[in-house]
Amino acid sequence: MSERFSRQSFLGPDAEEIIQGALIGVAGLGGGGSHIVQQTAHIGFRRFVLYDGDVVEDSNLNRLVGATVEDARRETPKLQVAKRTILGQDSSAEIDGHQTRWQDAPEPLRLCDLVFGCVDSFSERDQLEKACRRHLIPLLDIGLGVTVIEGQAPVMGGQIILSMPGGPCMRCLGFITDKRLAEEASRYGDAGPRPQVIWANGILASTAVGFAVDLLTDWTRRLRSVVYLEYRGNEGVLRPHPRLADRGIPDTCPHYPPSDLGDPMFRPL
Repeated sequence: MSERFSRQSFLGPDAEEIIQGALIGVAGLGGGGSHIVQQTAHIGFRRFVLYDGDVVEDSNLNRLVGATVEDARRETPKLQVAKRTILGQDSSAEIDGHQTRWQDAPEPLRLCDLVFGCVDSFSERDQLEKACRRHLIPLLDIGLGVTVIEGQAPVMGGQIILSMPGGPCMRCLGFITDKRLAEEASRYGDAGPRPQVIWANGILASTAVGFAVDLLTDWTRRLRSVVYLEYRGNEGVLRPHPRLADRGIPDTCPHYPPSDLGDPMFRPL
């Protein structure tokens, strides 16, 4: 192991080689995704597939890691900020960047060893999980929300879910439901700006990066069960979701059979 990564030698003798060889995808480079990019670059990841079609605005600066006031003035693409962050750690890093939604250029995503989902909506999560399941790619989803009700203290909450091919999916865990998708669709265009803060995104992203490293190196020798954590921001608590105690969660996923692999095929009727 090189001197640069000597302080993470506990990850195993082959960890540096494993991490450098892994191809990771990040869908969404905002508050959560910018943390993911920064931390994975510091750890030694050097092969990336990145997606985000947005540019930096003033309202992003409270949470977008690596973005500056000048980026907001120039409307720098978030993708460019992410590239700058990565190349600042490794000038020879391989970055396949797409200034668009992942759905508009899905082919590179299919080659990833691991994908981080940092998207905003249930429908986006549902689509990303479908794509990852069909190509047998582990997906680490993070999300944060703040509910504001007049006359009450705001409530901050979030989640981290590891969707492993063959294991329980987000539908199995009750996180994605047809009801939630329908309610979200009925509010399309009326949701307004989503409250976000850098410290909560950092907690979720940091923990997800830790799971990613564990998946690749198996340094804890304990990551064998379903990962579904809930974040209770008002109390500063990150814990296994109570839903995991539900004995109705299947060991194997009925929503994505192992035979449903590759891109969907359509036949004329």
